[in-house]
Amino acid sequence: MLARHVIPLPEHIYPADEWRIVESRFDPRHMARAETIFAQSNGFVGLRATPEEGRPSLSPGTFVSGFHETWPIKHAEEAYGLARTGQTIVNVPDATVFKLYVDDEPLVLPFAHLAEYGRVLDMRAGELTRELIWSTPGGKRVRVRSSRMVSFRDRHLVVMDYEVTLLDGTAPVTIVSKVLNRQDTVPEDEPAPGAVDPRLARQFPERVLRCKVARTVDHRILLGYRTSRSGMMLGLGVDHVIRTRASHRVEVEADGDMSRLVLTAEPAPGEPIRITKYATYQSSTVVPAPELADRCARTLDRAVRQGLDHHREAQRGELDRFWDRADIRISNGPETARTRQAIRWNLFQLAQATWRAEGAGVPAKGLTGQAYEGHYFWDTEIYVLPFLAYTHPRIARNLLRFRHSMLDRARERAREMRQRGALFPWRTINGDEASAYYQAGTAQYHINADIAYAVLRYVEIRDDPEFMARWGAELLVETARMWANLGFYGEGGDFHIHGVTGPDEYTTVVNDNAFTNLMARRNLKAAVGVVREMAAGDPASFHALVDATDLLWDETEVWEKAAEAMFIPFDKKRGILPQDAGFLDRERWDLTATPRELFPLLLHFHPLTIYRYQVIKQADVVLALFLLGEEFSLDEKRRNFQYYDPLTTGDSSLSAAVQSIVAAEIGDAAKAMEYFEYALMMDLGDVAGNVSDGVHVASTGGVWQALIFGFAGVRDREGHLEVNPALPAEWDELAFSLRFRDRQLRVHLGSDVERYLLEEGDSLEIRIRGKAYTLEVGEALEVAPR
Repeated sequence: MLARHVIPLPEHIYPADEWRIVESRFDPRHMARAETIFAQSNGFVGLRATPEEGRPSLSPGTFVSGFHETWPIKHAEEAYGLARTGQTIVNVPDATVFKLYVDDEPLVLPFAHLAEYGRVLDMRAGELTRELIWSTPGGKRVRVRSSRMVSFRDRHLVVMDYEVTLLDGTAPVTIVSKVLNRQDTVPEDEPAPGAVDPRLARQFPERVLRCKVARTVDHRILLGYRTSRSGMMLGLGVDHVIRTRASHRVEVEADGDMSRLVLTAEPAPGEPIRITKYATYQSSTVVPAPELADRCARTLDRAVRQGLDHHREAQRGELDRFWDRADIRISNGPETARTRQAIRWNLFQLAQATWRAEGAGVPAKGLTGQAYEGHYFWDTEIYVLPFLAYTHPRIARNLLRFRHSMLDRARERAREMRQRGALFPWRTINGDEASAYYQAGTAQYHINADIAYAVLRYVEIRDDPEFMARWGAELLVETARMWANLGFYGEGGDFHIHGVTGPDEYTTVVNDNAFTNLMARRNLKAAVGVVREMAAGDPASFHALVDATDLLWDETEVWEKAAEAMFIPFDKKRGILPQDAGFLDRERWDLTATPRELFPLLLHFHPLTIYRYQVIKQADVVLALFLLGEEFSLDEKRRNFQYYDPLTTGDSSLSAAVQSIVAAEIGDAAKAMEYFEYALMMDLGDVAGNVSDGVHVASTGGVWQALIFGFAGVRDREGHLEVNPALPAEWDELAFSLRFRDRQLRVHLGSDVERYLLEEGDSLEIRIRGKAYTLEVGEALEVAPR
């Protein structure tokens, strides 16, 4: 892979801290990156980390999971079956803004003289705090303390606190608490969109949010909206609790584009003015906006009654639960604090993207930006779900149930594409295909097998037969039907799959993509096994499956035959899997001779130019070596990795972690560490150059996988755990936890001793470097590392 630039934030401004991201000085040069790095979310509501005063901000955003607008996709040349309706997550009204005026002078960070400044994202407390001292043009010193929290306990709730204290002298103080509809009103000081990047969200030329409710009650603002095209409804409520001994006056007004509470006072020195602001969001496709506004009012009643301290305590409790199972500790000498900080930031992003994502998917950027239109891809199933299955399986189950809820639309899409079974969309919010570029979108049929693979992995890790019976089996049946119908038997009797795109989006619409065929084979075999096992052992569930899918018994024979005859390309001369039937016939792209400024290639070369070469956007065959590792020998993995690695650009954030895992497995310690560091710093080090657009959530999941599946060498097979550690020489320690089949395992891999503790659950069979052990609850096994 091409060596990439890691651009760490300067340590004198962003010091190493194991549990916090600290910004010790305001520097506009790092503002765009900081808006993402300090962003907050709970999986339902997300806030970009723009200043409380509203500006400067390069890309402000507040997002509600699944709340989107639709728009007609206009193709230059029409064709049957192309995606017709685009979907874009909406930038919902922003309730985080507090405008501050002292002596009628506004606090605007780039122009303000700040005697002190500090901002902290505490990843254990789940709170963003900021404190500054502002020297006003009139010579006053003003201390401003603020905090924000997106509640992990109450998924609809955001809690903010804003405190202003004059440290010397008196002056009139005005605080304006705003709710801004940024989606439909672009302030003059916000930058215009830059160069065209297909990864970014579209700009709507017309109004998106139609205000249906705008009313006030005391210090409370209630708003309701309906989107112009998708017809989705949004409710928003904001309430304020004001604490000050100073005499003050308050005015409140509600409007669909800008609502506000205006507080004016003239406090004495040392006399604080404090506003605790509660905001709550509700959305629906069917519930009218006025009813959603009423729901918001009830949430506000409860939130205000409970108070700020209660919400902070609850937030800490939720994150204690998260970190108890998710935390990973490494020790690597003087870099320990910085590395732990980076690892925990990546893990914290997984919590923020998924903790309260009930009834919805996980967008590629989580809820930290509008890039990729807020769409769900295969990222969840392949990159995020393994982390959840091994740490918080309840959330993994919810996400797979959400995929199942889209099954009827996937069936409709299959019929439209003249296929049997179900065809899941490559990118979507509402279940309909939203990829206008079918070559790198709809053609990625492998998403069906990715979903099936995730079902199998989840059930294997958690041992959840109820899920398989109620939801998983139906997904396996309908995806298997699609593969059996999509492929065909060639003259030699092999089963081929033509006209598809694999994970590598620089090679599209090909025949017999190895990853696709391998994953489809796994999908077909699994469907056969599950259906037959249900028929023999759970007749009631089997009959329910037959009723839901109109399953015919002889279909399993069709699937079994296709799986056995599946064509897997192989090049005898090189001893590798060709990425597809024609890949090795193309000219190799010399990445070392390509100027760095021409990456990513997709922004500098026409697709046809890229498609003519052996050049790879992200791991394709190498991903198959990892996901289906038991099907390949170590030598096969090594040969394939060594062939494809020099062809891989790393233009996708999905690639580095997978390459690290396979490199660790084949014993290439240097590349394993190199790629791990790219994945670890993908956002904190702006490796891809676009962290300002939002967090690369799949890459954060990849960081966990690189640590657990790569350096720790964890695998699970048929109800047993296997561990084959490959601890980097520069590390003294790697400690982590796994939740496996209702057992809690704590693992400490050290340079002198390895310790395995079964903390909870029944006895566990585990193989360590091929040797079998049985762990009993409460007992620690110590093994000498090689």
